[in-house]
Amino acid sequence: MASDELASWLRLLLTPGVGNASARKLLATFGLPEAVFRQSPPALRAVVGPQATLALLTPPDNLDAAVARLQTWLAEAPNRHVLTLGDARYPPELLQMADPPLVLYVVGQLDALQHPRRLAIVGSRNPTPQGEANARQFACALGEAGVCVVSGLALGVDGAAHEGALDADAPTIAVVGTGLDRVYPKRHLSLAHRIVARGALVSEYALGTPPLPANFPQRNRIIAGLSQGTLVVEAAVQSGSLITARLAAEQGREVFAIPGSIHAPQARGCHALIRQGAKLVESAQDILEDLRLTEAPAHTGTADVFTDNGTNPPTAPDPLLSAMGFDPVSLDALQARTGLSTAHLQARLLELELQGDVGRLPGGLLQRIGRS
Repeated sequence: MASDELASWLRLLLTPGVGNASARKLLATFGLPEAVFRQSPPALRAVVGPQATLALLTPPDNLDAAVARLQTWLAEAPNRHVLTLGDARYPPELLQMADPPLVLYVVGQLDALQHPRRLAIVGSRNPTPQGEANARQFACALGEAGVCVVSGLALGVDGAAHEGALDADAPTIAVVGTGLDRVYPKRHLSLAHRIVARGALVSEYALGTPPLPANFPQRNRIIAGLSQGTLVVEAAVQSGSLITARLAAEQGREVFAIPGSIHAPQARGCHALIRQGAKLVESAQDILEDLRLTEAPAHTGTADVFTDNGTNPPTAPDPLLSAMGFDPVSLDALQARTGLSTAHLQARLLELELQGDVGRLPGGLLQRIGRS
């Protein structure tokens, strides 16, 4: 993008009082931003009113600094990009949204934004061990089947979904709520670098934008818009994941939900979605078949998260795992069910925990982790 063109887009974005809706009106009426700024005051007033017109007539004070900062950032690495609404590389799915971002900042592989099969996986930032395992297993199975996983780089389910896609050596897209010159949360810095190598980080927010709470619900519309469907792994009734699911449904995309324990708060959002018409899924294959995506490979591996594909002879379940069930359970309750001594029970639980069959929850509770 030429320097003057880039400066015009940034000027439009930075003009006080001109939000996305007003900017789209201006672009629809006059064309590219350069044309907007060539208009007479009466012509601008007819579209956005007197107050916004006055702001458009004077370049923002921070415009030159913002342009210089962005040009420096772009020059530092060849995998950094800025895509505007008028760019041929702009994802066409986002143009169908009621509120498409005017500009997308991208770090990584632009091909990921044109991937023919994309699915969003979202959920709680504080999932149960089973929920985190489900997110990673579903993402890995979908990645093995040729699907690009889209999520938000948040702690919990989002991070597990990105990890699962990378486990399958599949592309994954992280849509973030900050400028791309920072990583939030910081503990996902290494994960962000791995995503860039195989997929892309995407943001509509200018460089330097901090992790403001209002940014994250707003970025969820991009997660939904980039995807053919949205899978909610675990979510409370009031959560950003349900916002993503609602936005997906409003855009005519499929919504899927994994059921959970009736006693787990993280499962109530999924149960609410299922009551509202979301499709209950027990395996990645359910999603692949519903969206008519490519079939899962012959070695399904993690594709069947809860089901036995019949290829292996059944093995006797561990008695302690059978006693646990799949709901969270306290040590005292488990001891009452099994009759084991405290020392023996704790030793067996530690063994199962190290094997990845049991996870610990807040409040001293334990939970069995189902695996393929």
